[in-house]
Amino acid sequence: MTAEEYIDRADDTLDRTYEEPKPLSAYVESVLEQPELASHAAKYLLDAIEEAGTRTVIEEGEEKERYRFFDDPHNDGEHAILGNTEVLNGLVDDLRSIAAGRGKDEKIIWLEGPTATGKSELKRCLINGLREYSKTPEGRRYTVEWNVAAAGSGDAGLTYADDPVEDEDDWYESPVQVHPLAVFPDEVREELLAELNERLDDHVDVQVEGKLDPFSREAYDYLEEQYRREGVEDLFSAVTGPEHLRVKNFVVDVGQGIGVLHSEDEGSPKERLVGSWMHGMLRELDSRGRKNPQAFSYDGVLSQGNGLLTVVEDAAQHADLLQKLLNVPDEGHVKLDKGIGMDIDTQLIIISNPDLEARLNQHADREGQDPLKALKRRLDKREFSYLTNLSLEAELLRRELTNETSVWQADSWDEMESWIQEPLTVQVRDSSAAVSDMELAPHTVEAAALYAVVSRLDGGAIPAGLDLVDKALLFDRGYLQEGDERIDVEDFEFAEDADDGEGGIPVTFTRDVIADLLHEARDRHHPDLPVEDVIMPRDVLNEMAERLDTAPVFSPGEAADFEERVVPVKNHVFAEQESDVLDAVMRDKRVDVETVEEYIEHVYAWESDEQIENERGEYVDPDPLTMKVFEVEHLGRFTEANYDGNDPDEAVRQFRTDKIITALNRHAWRQRDDEFRVGDVNPKEIPVIETVLGSHDWDDVKRTYEDFDPRQWDDPPSGTETADLKAKTIRNMQELFDYSEASAELTSRHVMSQVSYRWD
Repeated sequence: MTAEEYIDRADDTLDRTYEEPKPLSAYVESVLEQPELASHAAKYLLDAIEEAGTRTVIEEGEEKERYRFFDDPHNDGEHAILGNTEVLNGLVDDLRSIAAGRGKDEKIIWLEGPTATGKSELKRCLINGLREYSKTPEGRRYTVEWNVAAAGSGDAGLTYADDPVEDEDDWYESPVQVHPLAVFPDEVREELLAELNERLDDHVDVQVEGKLDPFSREAYDYLEEQYRREGVEDLFSAVTGPEHLRVKNFVVDVGQGIGVLHSEDEGSPKERLVGSWMHGMLRELDSRGRKNPQAFSYDGVLSQGNGLLTVVEDAAQHADLLQKLLNVPDEGHVKLDKGIGMDIDTQLIIISNPDLEARLNQHADREGQDPLKALKRRLDKREFSYLTNLSLEAELLRRELTNETSVWQADSWDEMESWIQEPLTVQVRDSSAAVSDMELAPHTVEAAALYAVVSRLDGGAIPAGLDLVDKALLFDRGYLQEGDERIDVEDFEFAEDADDGEGGIPVTFTRDVIADLLHEARDRHHPDLPVEDVIMPRDVLNEMAERLDTAPVFSPGEAADFEERVVPVKNHVFAEQESDVLDAVMRDKRVDVETVEEYIEHVYAWESDEQIENERGEYVDPDPLTMKVFEVEHLGRFTEANYDGNDPDEAVRQFRTDKIITALNRHAWRQRDDEFRVGDVNPKEIPVIETVLGSHDWDDVKRTYEDFDPRQWDDPPSGTETADLKAKTIRNMQELFDYSEASAELTSRHVMSQVSYRWD
């Protein structure tokens, strides 16, 4: 695009974001047509979240509905909160109760959890999401601005300068985003809201209960006094006429509808909450012998967040403020000074690590005399925990190492598994500012993420027959595959009081370990030794385990416990690598899906003892020879001795019935509301067939490559079957699983070194 086209696009974007300021009457007409535009703070926040819709996820082995808002969709997932869906759903339930005024009006939402669990991401996600939602037609947010220069008194009125100014410079926006309907007298506003809510097709009514903010009240009173002196009859119309009052939309952001109090913010409690008096301005602004609200900064967290959201970040650093907030939610009022107060409408959220709870419980032994009891009663706690899903942790780790922001939404577990296992290229900069691409081999991110998840699981709450890796896989995909049988998470009983996710290895520790390994590999880089540039799964697992003792974030007991948990993770990852190598070695011997589907059709026809119709509309007669060839040559389960000619013996018959037909019937039962055809079955849904499509063992390799010797793999003699097979395997690993040549070399060496021990 040309420079002018970019400018035009920017103009279009802003034109869609902002409206021309409108008279009060036009605003009222707008909200009568679209009542949601008048939503109070909690309802607006709820509307923004629900507007984005939901999607289905699996967490801790259970299907859950997740609000897409928390995937940060407006910003391509930049600050998506991964996992903790149940906590986020609870937060939305709280907002719904608060917005509807159902018993939680006085509650302050408290989000607690250990470091690196997504609490800060939630704050950023809220800011991003509300900002973008306020730019949409259905999410417009409005306030008022005043002009008193046209009142004709000659007084400087609301201006901050020595002389009054004209035109647009005479307009002053409410510094605390006051709701436009707050201009109306109470009884009129009640009637207007009643009509709005009759037209509102929603489960939560609009509520506007506050009065004008002090700044706006000063303007209103000033104008009212001027027109009353002039004997104007319709005072409200005069004061709120388009020459004095207009309604404007604003884009929600920090400082305008969102107040954020950071851990480093200082000042007295009053300054941090609402702002401070500007003493120099008090002398400039005449307000009949009292402090003029125009001379107030309104830069406190409640002032900035009025109209929508107030966030106290790292609340333990502002514990002295929490008691000052006691009456804010239920009374909706805060004072600027002894004689000047301000009604506010904001949703209070405080964020903390577990250290805040310790401070709140310091007087718990005093029971009824606990001075913090009233505060604790108003806090509604939601606890964030570490991720216990492998896929989520892998996604988070990739985000930490790269600039990836997209949210994983796979259509199947196979697709998700491929993302977990795929390699990762990370750009590393050296001391001379040169940038190199470094490779994390396939399964490396998976290994690091799995180890972190395993460290977070309650080791005392594992059903018999499972280990921590099994539990992690159950939590991520909802089932385990053991041989020909699939075992669903519902088949196990997990302790309800298990402390899964409450502790463990944080993602920041894993990220730092990998970052250090990448820089070490970059420092020893040599163009003639590309293999050295690859970080392997065992490199990361070994380094993570070795650093546990010296990392200050872990206690000695935690370090010892986590170190023991690395072994099952190593075993699992090796099994994945071994499977890759086997698939690459036997790639040419794999059976195509069409051959498998043909076999399934013939077995189903054999069991039915009649013709069947496949998905192509063709009628299939059972062919004994087709079934025999497949079972002997491809399945490898039977020999010629199991057949009399082409007629199967009892072992073959039982296999067909138990392993093939049972799986088909299971699928037919799941599809019982639809017309069932054999061709509708995915061959991978039949466990014994899935092994034919992609899995082999080393006995298959021995039978196929009689002269192959894994002990020669590192440097096979040229012209041997081992050398030819290695070249083909390395190439297949690159094509099938996205290995680089270097990572394929290292992975296959590692696997073959273990295979060599048991080859003979």
